[in-house]
Amino acid sequence: MIVDFHTHLFPKAIRENREAYFLAEPAFRHLYESTKSKLVGAKELLNAMDENQVDKSVVFGFPWINSDIIKKHNDYIIEVVEKYSDRLIGLGCLNPASRDAAAEALRCLDAKLCGIGELAFYQSGFDKTALDQLAPIMNMCHERDLPVLIHTNEPVGHTYPGKTPITLNQIYQLIKKFPENKIVLAHWGGGLFFFNLIKREVKESLKNVFFDTAASPFLYDPEIYSVAIKLIGLEKILFGSDYPLLPPKRYFKEMAETGLSDNQITNICGLNAARLLGV
Repeated sequence: MIVDFHTHLFPKAIRENREAYFLAEPAFRHLYESTKSKLVGAKELLNAMDENQVDKSVVFGFPWINSDIIKKHNDYIIEVVEKYSDRLIGLGCLNPASRDAAAEALRCLDAKLCGIGELAFYQSGFDKTALDQLAPIMNMCHERDLPVLIHTNEPVGHTYPGKTPITLNQIYQLIKKFPENKIVLAHWGGGLFFFNLIKREVKESLKNVFFDTAASPFLYDPEIYSVAIKLIGLEKILFGSDYPLLPPKRYFKEMAETGLSDNQITNICGLNAARLLGV
């Protein structure tokens, strides 16, 4: 079974009129102002899943500033997950800074979504205020034993839309603040797993942390797969395509070319996510 842990869906109203959201939503504009940045709905994703032999995809929206847009977007995710329950697994996405964030997280979880994410702080990074805002959401997910997907990125190198001003220490402090939560760090966690070589503290702190591969072909050499397996263990790596940014086949090609075994690919591409999600 192949499970894509990281895909983005948008309702029709946003897909067909993205410009209407740019003025009040700077993060959305930064990511999607270019028409080359695709916005897709459930049908497009399902077609891509069939083309790439993906069995299930984890789907979510965007952390809008406007609470009404957040609710409408989550309503769309809830709707398509119910309609295509054999193929799609939903996460509730929200802006932790919103005064309605905790209530919206609860609404999404009560609607049988399987976790929260992708949460992002595109302007601030994970400062103290951000961690405090995350606390009620993290507590809810911990009580229900559900994962939280967090947007992270490497703090060095080239810039690109969606690259946030976070540091590795900020990511690490987030993990230490919520040690019992099942946390998935998107985009390889900005490289945080490299520090699993440190003899004290870090290994224990990363015990409940997983790393997805979203955007990996744009960010890292293919050798990252074998390095990550060695440093954090095969069971902690989740295939995520960041579709529609990249098609899944791009990742499958890299995994095969870098010399991973069939067992390693099977675990990364599905079994690890299935165990985490209980599917």
